[in-house]
Amino acid sequence: MTGSLTDVPRGHVAAVVTYLEMKQRPEPAPAPESPLRLERWLEVDADRYRALFRRVGQTWLWFSRLAMDDSTLLANVAEVHAVVDSDGTEVGLLELDFRGRRECLIRFLGLIPELAGRGHGRWLFAQTLSLAWQGGVEQVRVHTCTLDHPAALPSYLRAGFRVYARALETFPDPRLSGLLPRDTAPQIPLLC
Repeated sequence: MTGSLTDVPRGHVAAVVTYLEMKQRPEPAPAPESPLRLERWLEVDADRYRALFRRVGQTWLWFSRLAMDDSTLLANVAEVHAVVDSDGTEVGLLELDFRGRRECLIRFLGLIPELAGRGHGRWLFAQTLSLAWQGGVEQVRVHTCTLDHPAALPSYLRAGFRVYARALETFPDPRLSGLLPRDTAPQIPLLC
């Protein structure tokens, strides 16, 4: 059996996107302890959102929300929660979209890179599932890709999500356009 190769245009980045869903609420379990807390934003300020989005996702080349003007961003943002540490500093982002019929889409979920490997991800994941399954939701979906933290996909699978589709996504490298600094995400080669 042989595979096929797909050309990636010059100046672009490629990622395999995995689409996951959970159609049954998991059994309640005690959430891991953490000094972090979630703070829901009742109103979203575009600059504040972009700053947190950048702090959390820059390492993984998150750029989609950075490319939007204020009105487009605010029209697309769903329910936003900042992860806040004991000093009141925002150190993570959770965005849940309940606009689908009886569905929650986890749009963004992440912590700043400095918190990686300290167990806070398990706490945030437990909080996310608790919030996502509120108010008559019958399924929770999430999309992750090969540019995300390496623990993302295994964590979703362990939690009970199942894969329902995969796709190859290519996009112009945001480091070449200046949306992100050129030295961002050194694990992803900058090819121009």
